[in-house]
Amino acid sequence: MASMNDKDYYAILGVDHDATEEQIRKAFQQKARKLHPDINKEPDAEEKFKEVSEAYAVLSDPDKRRRYDAMQSGNPFAASGGYGSPSAQGDPFGGMGDFWGFPFGGGFGSQRSARSRSRAYNPQAGGDVVYQLDIDDKQAKEGCRKGVTYQRYVACEVCHGMGSVHTDHARTCPTCGGSGHISVDLASLFGIGVMNMVCPECEGSGKVVADPCSSCGGSGRVLSASEVVIDIPAGSHDGDTVRVSGMGNAGTNGSTSGDFVCRVGVPSERLSPRAAQGFQMIGFALPFIILGLTVKVLVEVAAVFSLPLCGIGIWLILKSGGFLHHGSRWWKNASSYLVNGAVNGATVAIFMSFMVSCMSGLGTAGYTGAARLG
Repeated sequence: MASMNDKDYYAILGVDHDATEEQIRKAFQQKARKLHPDINKEPDAEEKFKEVSEAYAVLSDPDKRRRYDAMQSGNPFAASGGYGSPSAQGDPFGGMGDFWGFPFGGGFGSQRSARSRSRAYNPQAGGDVVYQLDIDDKQAKEGCRKGVTYQRYVACEVCHGMGSVHTDHARTCPTCGGSGHISVDLASLFGIGVMNMVCPECEGSGKVVADPCSSCGGSGRVLSASEVVIDIPAGSHDGDTVRVSGMGNAGTNGSTSGDFVCRVGVPSERLSPRAAQGFQMIGFALPFIILGLTVKVLVEVAAVFSLPLCGIGIWLILKSGGFLHHGSRWWKNASSYLVNGAVNGATVAIFMSFMVSCMSGLGTAGYTGAARLG
């Protein structure tokens, strides 16, 4: 979701920055009527309608509009009218930023535009980084050590991962008052009452970073290259995993980091997609062959359907290297595909057997009834 700082609400409504409240209201009414999902059947109409409603919810409220204008311009006096705390330490606009909740960062001297920052305070644990590492048979058998270079999100060194340099605690979102949602009254347009939507400033968390870090933009993390050494244990097989704690993506706003998960790959133990499909096809056909030998009515189905399916499956396996010169792990993986196909085939075969039996029973009953009437 794009943050409040990343959207130009004036352009969305098609009005000038000095537009009056009446002009904003009329612009919203015109666009809302055209984009309402009950009227406009375009695929993106609903999303555009929500965006227009969000813009109106901010620009129609004088306080919200002043805060939005301040964030867009980076000018602390745009909404404060000159009030503030000139004695704030470290940042001459720090006290005023804490009071009004403006994303000043470095004040007038900041080289980073406030538009590129997200004020939302939303602590979330970092996700795992999954990395595929292929090794040969010898390395899998004896074990090995591998160095890996990869990209991940790390905690910002400037704000120590908190997202804010000068303020330790998040502030209640001034746009939604901490609820995480804002409301737009549409009763005058469509008679549907009030529509609630996620607050564009805090992105639903109800809290904002008072002074977003100029390095990470308030998230508390930045993208960086990292290195990790992986110890692959002896006797590893294709599909095994090695986990390194804390070397995944850093969490937002001081939350915990994820893990680095290395997936071990041994190509010689891995079936090709064509061979895997071949074993599944053979497994799918086996239940039909077995039932065909025990249930007379399925003999023709087994002959017409199952035998060609087995033939195609064997052909696919032969095209992928054949059945010879493979290790026990390869055959174990092949058997899992075979069993998977057999389970699916058994389900279909049992259903077909049941249907054929029912039809045969109905036919016999009908013939018997006709004979009695005669």
